[in-house]
Amino acid sequence: MIAEIICVGTELLMGQIVNTNAQFMAEKLAPLGVDLYRQQVVGDNPQRLTEAVLTALERSDVVLFSGGLGPTEDDLTKETVAAALGLDLVLYPEEWDRIVGYFTSRGRKAAPNNRKQAMFPATNCTILPNPRGTAPGCLMEKDGKAAILMPGPPRELRPMFTDYVMPYLERRSGHRLYTHMLRIFGKGESDVEYELKDLIDGQTNPTLATYCETGEVKLRITAQAKTDEEGEALLSPIVSEVERRFGDVVYSENDEELAAVCHRLLIEQKATLSCAESCTGGLLSSAFIDMGGSSAYFVEGDVTYANEAKMGSLGVKADTLDKFTAVSRECAEEMAAGMRQKTGTDYALATTGYAGPDGEQVGLVYVSLASRDGVEVKELHLIGERSRIRRLAVLHALDLLRRKLCAK
Repeated sequence: MIAEIICVGTELLMGQIVNTNAQFMAEKLAPLGVDLYRQQVVGDNPQRLTEAVLTALERSDVVLFSGGLGPTEDDLTKETVAAALGLDLVLYPEEWDRIVGYFTSRGRKAAPNNRKQAMFPATNCTILPNPRGTAPGCLMEKDGKAAILMPGPPRELRPMFTDYVMPYLERRSGHRLYTHMLRIFGKGESDVEYELKDLIDGQTNPTLATYCETGEVKLRITAQAKTDEEGEALLSPIVSEVERRFGDVVYSENDEELAAVCHRLLIEQKATLSCAESCTGGLLSSAFIDMGGSSAYFVEGDVTYANEAKMGSLGVKADTLDKFTAVSRECAEEMAAGMRQKTGTDYALATTGYAGPDGEQVGLVYVSLASRDGVEVKELHLIGERSRIRRLAVLHALDLLRRKLCAK
């Protein structure tokens, strides 16, 4: 089954909004056995949108649309697709009632132009509910072709795609791809690919592919199978072999991020955590606090950017700063130890370094972890712009904690 993605909106073409919907849908299509050949972005122009719709329907079995389902005159996706399929739009009273109720529950009144959001083809159409907004999606089918229309806001599109579109595509494709996404921290993509070359070149089912992310590597292992049991039987030996070769640099089999792994382990071990940050400026603490349930273990996060803050809040010695500077192994050690003593947590992470962009030692960073076993310090020499160095410092701090927790 061949699919195509069309994202509608002039704001996407102008770069005013990042097109995350295409990335999300493309990633979800592969495990469903759907071949995605093309993606395109079209502005809110009737002629160009019509050309894109007709071309896509001619060369693809399924066309997925995002955007253009709003109440304004430039929201034309539904009207354009319906016309291309020769389908007439009529008002669905139950959908109009839902839209009115959506506004009423928020103390507002639906405008007359919202009625167009309740207009759908009288036949060959399935409504895709949208409890998070006023624009329902829909599935139009004709002559073996399917057009799937979804709203543009990601918070509305993603659950609609997961709850309704994915089951439809799975039924239509007739088979599934089973995947393990391994995450690797501590090896570059070229090293991973080279050390797994025999598996990558020698496997047809499952297959292996590497993907590079900031500071880490994803390894996707995919098998085509008819059942969960058959899929897992194909994947497990390859996963085990990768873990045997790479050891603990493989930190997840299920596409968990480093922060999520630490989050889970801290909760499982009923351990507490605090963070003292300089160069990362709160990014490390936010990595935990972004996740629901972090109140079970996260006690405190301090951004001690100035030397005075390091001394006053964490007890870093003035002699240490004078002799070794704030970016030193000794300072990082005292930051973590001081934070743990101050908060009484089981673990305390600390970061200090030169993130740039100026200075001769840009990229020199120290991350440290204090626990009842003492303080571990890791010296890093990172490369990149300021934001990348700060992000990498966070990842190294998380990995330091992850390894400690896994050793328990």
